[in-house]
Amino acid sequence: MAGTDSSDRLDPRARQLLRTLIARHIRDGEPVGSQTLARHAGLDVSAATIRNILSDLEDSGLLSAPHTSAGRVPTAQGYRVFVDSLLQLKPLPEKEVARLRSELPAGIGTQSLLGSASELVSAMTHFVGVVSVPRREQFAFKYIDFVAVDGQRVMAILVFADNEVQNRLIQTRRTYEPGELERVANYLNAQFAGRSLADIRATLVQEMRAARSEMESLLAQTVELAEQALAPGGEDMVVAGQARLIGVQDLSDLDRLRELFDAFSRKREILQLLERTVSAPGVRIFIGEETGLAPLEGVSLVSAPYGAGGQVLGVLGVIGPTRMAYDRVIPVVQATAEVLGAALESSRGG
Repeated sequence: MAGTDSSDRLDPRARQLLRTLIARHIRDGEPVGSQTLARHAGLDVSAATIRNILSDLEDSGLLSAPHTSAGRVPTAQGYRVFVDSLLQLKPLPEKEVARLRSELPAGIGTQSLLGSASELVSAMTHFVGVVSVPRREQFAFKYIDFVAVDGQRVMAILVFADNEVQNRLIQTRRTYEPGELERVANYLNAQFAGRSLADIRATLVQEMRAARSEMESLLAQTVELAEQALAPGGEDMVVAGQARLIGVQDLSDLDRLRELFDAFSRKREILQLLERTVSAPGVRIFIGEETGLAPLEGVSLVSAPYGAGGQVLGVLGVIGPTRMAYDRVIPVVQATAEVLGAALESSRGG
């Protein structure tokens, strides 16, 4: 994914000019001309030499020249070289990290933490915050109860170690008496509290195979109910701050914005993109068409995985225009992912 091979071919003057041009363009939003660069790049070379270097950078696909202007703007490839090898990052100031810790305290529940994290990265960057929701598979199970609804439908109420509660409606093959439901719940709570859902399902299947006859009916009932009650839940994503994109100069095309908002409401494609970053440690950046998603061609995603207990639980990110202050956004995403992971660590259990 990284495009550093383009930067390896650049001499120091070209690198300095590209860095200065992109930094000015990110700051001002305007094409940058050779005279501006002559004043600000800190290079002792003539304006003609600068024009020649800019022309070479354009031929390399790192810059483009809008027709209406004598200046140039970075391409997606130019931004890629910039973030991979020309960007100087500083850690997020301690004062802002302290604010993150105070707004993402342990013990407020996973869903609240994810909502707050998404809102925070959106507020701190002025772009869209996205956080993928951890699979419930990854949390220890604390308690289950079953309530007969009607006929062959039963409500399973699951409580997890991080105190999140899920209600799941189960379709059963036959009608269950309240006493049977209570017996199954008691068995699951006594045998499996503190273990993950995947672990419980696997153990139940093994026990079913090895069961003696007096256990068979209880285990058969347990397996039927647990199969659905403890099934993996659907993936989801928490999004905050979409409205912040409406006023962004670079995203003024209403049709493109509508496509982007549709992608946010569908969630599926953006979730798949976040999934691609789960296994990579640290911050990952997708610029424009690198996302492989048409609605995201005009934007960038800066993302980092968050986790607890040495296990990745999900991904947190920011979606904004390709012309974003990467030196600001990257440390915000990195620090928020770390603080979110630490808060979940102390409330996750198991």
